[in-house]
Formats: sequence, structure tokens, C-alpha cells
Amino acid sequence: MTTETLVLAGGCFWCTEAVFEQVRGVLDVESGYSNGQAEQPTYEEVCTGATGCAEVVKLTYDPSVIGVRELLAIFFATHDPTSPNRQGADIGTQYRSGIYWTTPEQAEMAHSVIAQLEAEGTFGAPIVTEVEPLRHYWPAETYHQDFFARHPYHGYCLAVAAPKVAKLRRTFADWLKPGID
Repeated sequence: MTTETLVLAGGCFWCTEAVFEQVRGVLDVESGYSNGQAEQPTYEEVCTGATGCAEVVKLTYDPSVIGVRELLAIFFATHDPTSPNRQGADIGTQYRSGIYWTTPEQAEMAHSVIAQLEAEGTFGAPIVTEVEPLRHYWPAETYHQDFFARHPYHGYCLAVAAPKVAKLRRTFADWLKPGID
């Protein structure tokens, strides 16, 4: 089986991870930090905004099952790509919207999807999602991995992640892994 990697920044990685862990064809989702200046930053360092790193999820997926277009459709439907450096109450450069590609085809698809969404006026505001090559990636600390799955009743998960997961289940039911309803 051939796999590909795509790294996405859509605000708090707990939320983005919670969504993509349920998507058919996504084989692994790992929370981490990417595309800043710091080497191997910690969560505390990233939270200051001084590292330039975004909270991201690294997706390993099977392109014979799900394509970049479908992954990006889910990504854009489950976060706000129009607010620079912000997702809801989470404010700072670490919460920016970003697509960090690992192949030229992913970059082309990202630009194509954004152009289509803009032409359709989907969000009623300009999309500010950055599209850049993946420059570096560091996994987040162990306690951040699978956070929603391990802490579904955590206040932040109930208020922010759960609605995104619910939207995924409503809007993209055909893309859910077997056994998830």
C-alpha cells in the first residue's frame, strides 16, 4: 500500500485530530507543531506565539481510498479559514489556518480548492489559509495525542471539538470509518 502525508493547521490540534481520526482512508493522525522557527518546540513555547509554529495534525492517508480534494473539503468544512491567527476563542499565530504539503500535487489541489471556494463565496469572507511546503514537523507531547478520544467530556472537547465531530458525521457520513455513526 502506498501512503501519503499531509499536514493541516486548523486551530487547536485536539479538534482537528478528533475530526480526521474518524475519516475513512486516514491511517494515522498525529498532533504536532510545524512551519515555525523553533527546533523541537514544547507546547508551552508554542503557546507564547514566539516560535512561529502552528498547532497541526499530520495525516498519513491511503490515496487509493481518499484523495486530497476530499481531505481538504473536510478540513475547510470543520474550521474557520477566514480568521487570521484565530479559531473561535483561541487566538495566536499557533492557531492559524494552514495546509503544509509534501507533494506538488497536494499544493496544486490546495490552490484549486481555495480558488473554487472563493469563486463560490462559500465563506462570505476571504480565505486566509496559508499553503506552504512542509518545512519541518515535530510531534506534540504524548498527553496531546488522541486527546478527544481519551477525554470526550473535557470542557473544551465538549464545547469546541464535539461540534466539529458532529458536523463531520452529518456532512461527510460517506467518509466515516466503518463502525462510526
